[in-house]
Amino acid sequence: ETMRREGYELSVGKPRVIIREIDGKKHEPFETLNIEVPTDKFGSVMEIVGERRGTLDEMTARGDFTYAQFAIPARGLIGIRTRLLNATQGTAVIHHRYLGYRPIEDEVPRRVNGALVSMVAGKAVAFALDGLQQRAEMFVGPGDEVYEGMIVGENSRDNDLVVNPMKEKKLTNIRAAGSDDNVLLKPPRRMSLEAALEYIEEDEMVEITPNSIRLRKVVLRETDRKRQSRRNA
Repeated sequence: ETMRREGYELSVGKPRVIIREIDGKKHEPFETLNIEVPTDKFGSVMEIVGERRGTLDEMTARGDFTYAQFAIPARGLIGIRTRLLNATQGTAVIHHRYLGYRPIEDEVPRRVNGALVSMVAGKAVAFALDGLQQRAEMFVGPGDEVYEGMIVGENSRDNDLVVNPMKEKKLTNIRAAGSDDNVLLKPPRRMSLEAALEYIEEDEMVEITPNSIRLRKVVLRETDRKRQSRRNA
């Protein structure tokens, strides 16, 4: 964030943990995760931490709050802060510190939803965004600059979808009364640098400039991405 404010431009990939081989077995770093949360929100916390292979070591009730200590793989911490704050309406107090290396356990679940990826370069149009927001949460608003390979929203399903956020309404020489509907757009979801780094997957990057934070695919062109996926299959 400091480098961004100093005028640097960066492209950053998904954070990765350092795997070590100890006695012929792969080990990964674990951390101690401390959470203090209102007791009525603790069930949501347990569900989220459990999904990420965290195990409860200690739990204490303190008035209307519950304090809990977990052991969790460092991989499981990537993206967890945003989810915990959303699930607890911002009331959770979260702290973690290094615990040590332990044998690798099960895979940590990945992001459930796919991405909406732009197929064109230019400025996003309200008419196009109105059609897209019916099946997605948008990351851009009308007039925002987009480019091919840029992630412009989150799909409601688990697959990536290539879209045209610049699609204009077709004009005809027939004007019908009441045919021009008002376009009501939901505010786009704007991510902080930390939230963007937590959000991306292995084939995605965060493009960081002094004026904006954008999400993009590592391989920008759709044909190149398809060719690469066939090669990796």
